[in-house]
Amino acid sequence: MSKERSAEYRQHVEEATVFVSRSVGFVPRAAVVLGSGLGSGAAAIENPVVIPYGEIPHWPLSTAPGHKGRLVAGYLKGVPVVAMQGRLHYYEGYSMREITFPVRVFGGWGTEVFFATNASGGVHYGLLPGDLVLVADHINLMGANPLFGPNEDDWGPRFPDMTLAYDKKLMALAEEVALRESVNLKRGVYIAFAGPSFETSAEIRMARVLGADLVGMSTVPEIIVARHMGMRILAVSCVANYAAGMTESPLTHQEVLDEMGRAADRLTRLVVGIVASLGEEGR
Repeated sequence: MSKERSAEYRQHVEEATVFVSRSVGFVPRAAVVLGSGLGSGAAAIENPVVIPYGEIPHWPLSTAPGHKGRLVAGYLKGVPVVAMQGRLHYYEGYSMREITFPVRVFGGWGTEVFFATNASGGVHYGLLPGDLVLVADHINLMGANPLFGPNEDDWGPRFPDMTLAYDKKLMALAEEVALRESVNLKRGVYIAFAGPSFETSAEIRMARVLGADLVGMSTVPEIIVARHMGMRILAVSCVANYAAGMTESPLTHQEVLDEMGRAADRLTRLVVGIVASLGEEGR
């Protein structure tokens, strides 16, 4: 990306940030991304302000099934929050900078915590469909990085460290909330492919050798940019199915949406509990 296009991108981010800030009227403590089939979690937000993506200047539209494509801002147990009902994916034809545009807006808005959820395939044999997994690390096999091009130094460093991208205190908090809510929460490593085709059996065997527990087509670019912006990061994945080659059944997106629907209540309780606990930090 040239310096001219980079300057234009920054201007677009700033214009979108001003629009959502004025529309909502407060700074969210946390931004929550609701992945495939999990958009119903936004129903827990009190006093909601709903903004369709199409109304936000320069905000790309979500085209994937199971993604409503709108922002919902409000409060969870008194904590100001904004939720994305549907994310953007590299496979939709957007650039890496376009799919991470919302994260730039959240960072510029002053949002402290970036909380991603997603649907995934279980690579580890110990994971079952419906399991909730705390992402402790990731592997980027998408073939691209959203930080390519000129760096905006006031957004973040040219070479951001990813060693501790996933906030240890937030992970410990998530596990405390899961125990309190009687939600079984495991830990794992997420590997991201570009998609949209599901992975081959050979690719899943490779992912397992590399140390991955979960596989998906999202989240990692968002995490990289959130880290670049200095946000605290948490990610929870719901295992929607066994990954390719682990059963004789072919993989379908409807299978993903169906499993996410069954897991929505547990994940919503977890998300609400975690965000509510953010209000207790530092007291």
